[in-house]
Amino acid sequence: MHITQLNRECLLHLFSFLDKNSRKSLAKTCHKLLEVFQDPFLWPVLNFHSPVELKKDNFLLGPALRYLSICWHSSRVKVCNIEDWMKNTFQKDICRKHENAVNDFLIQVCNRCPNLLSLTLSGCGHVTDDYLLLLLKSCPNLKILKLENCVRITDRTLEAVTLYGTSLQTLHVDFCRNITQSGLETVQEKCPSVMLKAERSADMIPDHDPGEKLMLERAVRKLVLH
Repeated sequence: MHITQLNRECLLHLFSFLDKNSRKSLAKTCHKLLEVFQDPFLWPVLNFHSPVELKKDNFLLGPALRYLSICWHSSRVKVCNIEDWMKNTFQKDICRKHENAVNDFLIQVCNRCPNLLSLTLSGCGHVTDDYLLLLLKSCPNLKILKLENCVRITDRTLEAVTLYGTSLQTLHVDFCRNITQSGLETVQEKCPSVMLKAERSADMIPDHDPGEKLMLERAVRKLVLH
């Protein structure tokens, strides 16, 4: 029996064992397998390991997506985590190549994946509160939100959780340096049923405006001189 003689259910099951690239390669062999590749039910889970992967055409975003993970573990993450005003030209060039990749991808998720249940973002240094706010509004069934080392996330995301995370059961904000203890306490107070975890977040040094830093340095100099 040739593989194309199998019914759609069997083909979907076979495709489910393949990674994204293998699915795409197999889909190029004939129209029937292309239709299987394009079936939204093949894509309930998506895992990405770098922003570059988000721009490939080896996956499909659709209403069947339930679990999404974007975890970037690279030395470049350290560059992304530097405050913008402190970056040199070389570091800015590195970030410019991918700084909008995750945010643009999250917009697509908001538009196409209303049934998302779980989102994990790790090392996504350019993701901002606005996009997570939009996602919480667009995906009302979201139960799990895990954010790790997402340095631009602030208490605005925590506030959005209290307003729009009506289905949320688990919230992790680990190593997010602009999260405050006050913001965490607000979530605990307004959403007592949410399992909240915030490793190191409220203990880290938050970002500072360059003007504030300059004023602080001047104040220290005055103290030293006097």
